[in-house]
Amino acid sequence: MYTLFGSAGSGSAAIEVALGVADIPYRIVNAATWEPESALAELKQANPLGQIPTLVLPEGGVLSESAAILIHLGLSHPACGLLPTEPAARAQCIRGLVYIAANCYAAIGVIDYPERWCAQPGDAVSDNVRLGARARLHLYWDTFADQFPARPWLSGAEPGALDYFAAVVSKWSGSRAHLAQARPAFSELLQRIEALPAVAPVFARHWTA
Repeated sequence: MYTLFGSAGSGSAAIEVALGVADIPYRIVNAATWEPESALAELKQANPLGQIPTLVLPEGGVLSESAAILIHLGLSHPACGLLPTEPAARAQCIRGLVYIAANCYAAIGVIDYPERWCAQPGDAVSDNVRLGARARLHLYWDTFADQFPARPWLSGAEPGALDYFAAVVSKWSGSRAHLAQARPAFSELLQRIEALPAVAPVFARHWTA
């Protein structure tokens, strides 16, 4: 059985959706650096950085990084539709997954922990870094919406890994409110993704409001 380290409201939601779509049995271990009473020590044995999601494979291998996990699951279980089967479409889906991870997810890390990126941190410096990173994050989402149009889903004819990942990562740092104003069609797409039968129950567990 797969073991997924995660926490409510985190990126592990996208992996839960993907595992469910692929009909893969798994167990969840609640662990997060911001939850000291969670299984943090067990998580760090698998992933020394303590990052979630972290997925332990049945044979004992470890996968970290959300995009890498989603790509692995899509390639290992092609029939489930996480990745398109047509090569050009699959390439664009992988591009989109890595785009979100490298740009949007990375900016959120700066917003959440600006002090990590300052040699001499202080409240004023952290606030300035946080404001700049949030503006950059919203620009990244605007660019994503323009570069990855829905046909009718981000993954193509059917929803897939790119849809689930975008819906999760856009939940943070005011991105949904920004997109509702700046890219309303993309904002509506994210709401449609959330309402999917494979997605809605997972999101309900992760976000109560």
